Amino acid sequence: MARIAFILLCHKDPDAIIRQAQSLTAVGDFIAIHFDGRAPDADYRRIRAALKDNDRVTFPKRRIKCGWGEWSLVDATLRTVQAAADAFPRATHFYMVSGDCMAIKSAQYARDFLDRRDCDYIESVDFFRSNWIATGWREERLVYRHYVNERKYRRLFYAMFEVQKRLGLKRKIPDDLEVMIGSQWWCLRRRTVEAVLAFAKRRRDVLRFFRTTWIPDETFFQTAVRHLIPGHEIDSRTLTFLMFSDYGMPVTLYNDHYDLLLAQDFLFARKISPHATELKRRLGVLWAAEGVRFRISNEGRQLYKFLAAKGREGRRFAPRFWEKESTLGRERELLIVICKKWHVAKRLVERIRQMTNVPCIEYLFNEEACDLPDLGGIEKSLAKRHRHRRALMRMLYDYYGTDRMVICVDPLNLDLLEDFGRDRAVTRMLEIECVFSDDYLVGHAMRSGLAGDRTPRETVDRLLPTVRNDILHESDRIRDAHFDHFHRMREADRPEANAQALQLFLGVTEAQALDLARTEHLFSD
Repeated sequence: MARIAFILLCHKDPDAIIRQAQSLTAVGDFIAIHFDGRAPDADYRRIRAALKDNDRVTFPKRRIKCGWGEWSLVDATLRTVQAAADAFPRATHFYMVSGDCMAIKSAQYARDFLDRRDCDYIESVDFFRSNWIATGWREERLVYRHYVNERKYRRLFYAMFEVQKRLGLKRKIPDDLEVMIGSQWWCLRRRTVEAVLAFAKRRRDVLRFFRTTWIPDETFFQTAVRHLIPGHEIDSRTLTFLMFSDYGMPVTLYNDHYDLLLAQDFLFARKISPHATELKRRLGVLWAAEGVRFRISNEGRQLYKFLAAKGREGRRFAPRFWEKESTLGRERELLIVICKKWHVAKRLVERIRQMTNVPCIEYLFNEEACDLPDLGGIEKSLAKRHRHRRALMRMLYDYYGTDRMVICVDPLNLDLLEDFGRDRAVTRMLEIECVFSDDYLVGHAMRSGLAGDRTPRETVDRLLPTVRNDILHESDRIRDAHFDHFHRMREADRPEANAQALQLFLGVTEAQALDLARTEHLFSD
């Protein structure tokens, strides 16, 4: 059975560290604690005194003064791992955590999880070919030497970099190493940890190299493990659930995140707010619980991305010169059906196609698999269709030999509506306002990746008002745009009222419009 030695790097809140150590060791696991050398000695002595009788707790012989982005973090980790390996011969796995981390599963579940596969869990992807570094320095982290802390001595840090750059003082990466990068929150087997410790003692050249790289806690272990362990024994992922904001900062978790955290396919989570006392209490109880069954839905990051984006207005990049000067054609007419329920719009345009012979294309800017003719490749992907939207539409007019066309658009695509609404062509819009039941909204959340089959009902119930308001917000934005030739039909209205909107939208006779409004099962889900 798996036994975990936790490697805890921390620098504050001694009472929380004591509680965390007591909780993790109460069920038979171990912990090695490195308390930052910059933190008060009194706090460190307090931790040592509180845990001195717990034989499942150990400390490295020396405390290192740590700084963000420095080798000191790796040095502290190596010393703490060595202390754990020496003190806990029964430990089978070594799991990196911080003072902000807490278990989101039971110890029983975590051990069963680790016993299922004989592998190391460490995010480890190619430093140069992956997109792990979204912005900022890449090669500069490695080929130049970084001797001081970027946050503490910012001007000196960048001055030293500029001097090296101007003098061409690049250095070589060790020939036999393929540098990898990934999250610093890993879980390694004992034999892997022992191999890394031996590697660190044997390869002083590698340690010298990483000592002056920038942010080595994201590269040293990731590179060493990949260098020492066969690839099929490495699962390139972290077992610690964490999310980042648009600004690259870790998202803080609070009391009301409990149900969401339990549904994620991870063993731990960071970063837990120091004020989330109820969440910490419940998670502490959970770690010691037995027989708990977890329903994994794993929608947390997608859900956060959806909720965090509410209220933000997106802007397109500056229009390309060929789009700015182009037009669909002053003599042409574009008829846009706007509806959140795609099946409703598709039923209506199918009837329009039958009654008027006007070419109708369903959600060409929303559905990858939309049936489009061969237009030389511009139609191959949604990205291309959006990027060259006017050129695509002109080619479709030419392909069908017509000056009138009907398309369907999701209300989310306000940028499309504004673009076409400003065109010299006559653009008419018909918004179909539907009634959204809770069952439909649940299905919509699942199709959007905001929920899954195993998402707890309580989480879904809390999500539904936000999804409903989001749909209403999309409709409000369209109305606030005040488009010319804009019409609306509603599921709640009588066919006669909807026929008036259809007649103005399509320019058909009153009888044809009423026939369309009476389309059988038009609004059925």
